[in-house]
Amino acid sequence: MFIPLHDHNPLVHVRRQYVTLTLIGINIVVFAVFQGAAFGALADSTTLSFGLIPAVYSDIRELAPQFAIIPEEFTAITYAFLHGGWMHLIGNMLFLWVFGDNVEDAMGHLRFLIFYILCAVFAGLVHVWASPTSTAPLVGASGAVAGIVAAYLMLHPNVKVWILALGRIPLRIPALWVLGFWILLQFYFLFTDGQSNVAWWAHIGGLVAGAVLVVFLRRPGVPLFDKEAAGR
Repeated sequence: MFIPLHDHNPLVHVRRQYVTLTLIGINIVVFAVFQGAAFGALADSTTLSFGLIPAVYSDIRELAPQFAIIPEEFTAITYAFLHGGWMHLIGNMLFLWVFGDNVEDAMGHLRFLIFYILCAVFAGLVHVWASPTSTAPLVGASGAVAGIVAAYLMLHPNVKVWILALGRIPLRIPALWVLGFWILLQFYFLFTDGQSNVAWWAHIGGLVAGAVLVVFLRRPGVPLFDKEAAGR
């Protein structure tokens, strides 16, 4: 529906969004080295070993020994650094690039890293709860990114964001409209897109986690629903 490009929202508390950049780098390296299409069996085994498989996590099924590299509990984190394809990766990293820096700025580096991981874990657990018998591996940073979207919306709803509407029309509109519309789409597809392989429940879990955690992890004195950003 739209592609985020840039927000007019300078950093205030940190010089550089080091955690955001590192997370983007790790996701790209993991995909390129272990999941690239040219790697065939290696890509498949990586997904099985480090993706979050609800039936395995729920102890309903067991992985073959050659794929059980780490305890299944750890896959609630590792799945968020894998992706199903280049477009999946690029979409998540673009949202992380545009919105992650200001959430990191509002929390600080360490708390932002904790925030990101907790959003990913909660998103994964909600997916397991919704589909406990599924044997399809869950992969992708979408749950963690959904948490960032919720946090950004609660911090800076009035900041103007440049987007490409319908993939081609440049618009500059408030984050409230951009991200609010994106959130509504997640709930819409949750109830209407039953045949999709998209883990909509994971997106919802990430949104809920992000909205709650930003209240407690933001720096002292950083306001919610910043009204002063309206002119940016």
